[in-house]
Amino acid sequence: MRIALAQISSGTDPDANLALVADGVARAAAAGADLAVFPEATMCRFGIPLGPVAQPLDGPWATGIQALADRHGITVVAGMFTPAADGRVHNTIVIAGPGRPLMSYNKIHLFDAFDFAESTTVAPGSDPLTVDIAGTAVGVTTCYDIRFAQLFTVLAERGAAVSIVAASWGDGEGKLRQWRSLATARALDTAGYVVAVGQARPTDPAAQRSAAPTGIGHSMVVDPYGATLFEAGNDVEFAVIDIDPAIVDTARDRLGVLRNRRPDLH
Repeated sequence: MRIALAQISSGTDPDANLALVADGVARAAAAGADLAVFPEATMCRFGIPLGPVAQPLDGPWATGIQALADRHGITVVAGMFTPAADGRVHNTIVIAGPGRPLMSYNKIHLFDAFDFAESTTVAPGSDPLTVDIAGTAVGVTTCYDIRFAQLFTVLAERGAAVSIVAASWGDGEGKLRQWRSLATARALDTAGYVVAVGQARPTDPAAQRSAAPTGIGHSMVVDPYGATLFEAGNDVEFAVIDIDPAIVDTARDRLGVLRNRRPDLH
């Protein structure tokens, strides 16, 4: 499987951010990628009111992502915001595959940590999601989800050989170390690949001043044995990485972490 990682820095204009996606998808398709992964909050960065930005899945932003997937024959994963029934929004990842219905995942674990309260404006999801991409089962997660091993184990038990983490990681002391450690741990927890794609560290002064999580870069690919196959820097970056999902079956057999679990202790 060939995966394109598009580490972008989203602004506050959804149309301009959709243009960033269009450029990244074209580059990914030209490189022969099966999948192009963009960060959480690709539609609009954190730090401004999200209610006025949110759109339903049949709105112009998500249908624009679907059109790009259809045009280029590639699966596209990107973060957006959709209206929630209680007046808040959902932090949503859309998965657009060529010639197939649009799929979506609403972030389950909300970032109420480090003096930020995502749940004030964002409603949680409840349903883990796996999708078939190029014949491989892929789990979809969002940012703070990476701290919760059980979600990744559920995805692996449902057959996911690859776990995507679309993120806009908060900056601060020790946060890069935590990001690296968590991505590695989740790969080892599941004996599967972790493809973690984050927002680049912003250069816009307004975003830099924001207390919201606006990204630190360092998108990563970690293999089933915990080896880092790729790590980006802080800035906007585009990379194409080849992985071999067939390795996952061997890793799971050798490591035994799923087979040897004790669910009765939970």
